[in-house]
Amino acid sequence: MDKVRQIRLAKDAMDRDWADPELDLGAVAAHAGYSRYHFLRAFKEAYGETPGQYLTHRRIERAEEMLRAADLSVTEICHLVGFSSLGTFSARFKTRTGLTPSEYRSKNVGRGAALIPGCYAMLWAGGFPPRRTARKAAKRTATSEKRPHPAAAYGDKEQPPDDRRAEP
Repeated sequence: MDKVRQIRLAKDAMDRDWADPELDLGAVAAHAGYSRYHFLRAFKEAYGETPGQYLTHRRIERAEEMLRAADLSVTEICHLVGFSSLGTFSARFKTRTGLTPSEYRSKNVGRGAALIPGCYAMLWAGGFPPRRTARKAAKRTATSEKRPHPAAAYGDKEQPPDDRRAEP
């Protein structure tokens, strides 16, 4: 496979999976079959910016759309577009657009269609992406453990306690 086609496959993966916060240089380079640093140089040579800069621009473009059209908080939009830090998102957004996300929304809301309710926007976007870190997957929580006995859970075939508040 030629060099340009391999790099284009990796760029297509970034275009497709831009909202995945786990998308990193190693994963994108694997799509192209390159090492991380060789891919970084080849991508910059082909597109004039690093893969990280390209991915950040894609995420900011999506955030601009959501800020104009969806009734979601800036924090919700930050996480939906793949940023894990609100501070980083706001700083990168301001660097790219010259405005903070809140300023951008106030200047651009009302242009075009009415805001989409946040619940519909979240449904359309698939909600918040699940966290897929190995350390958190290995961590046991109360909800991930099964009950030790097959006894009835609260409300399963139990009689409600007598409510004696109404009695004299």
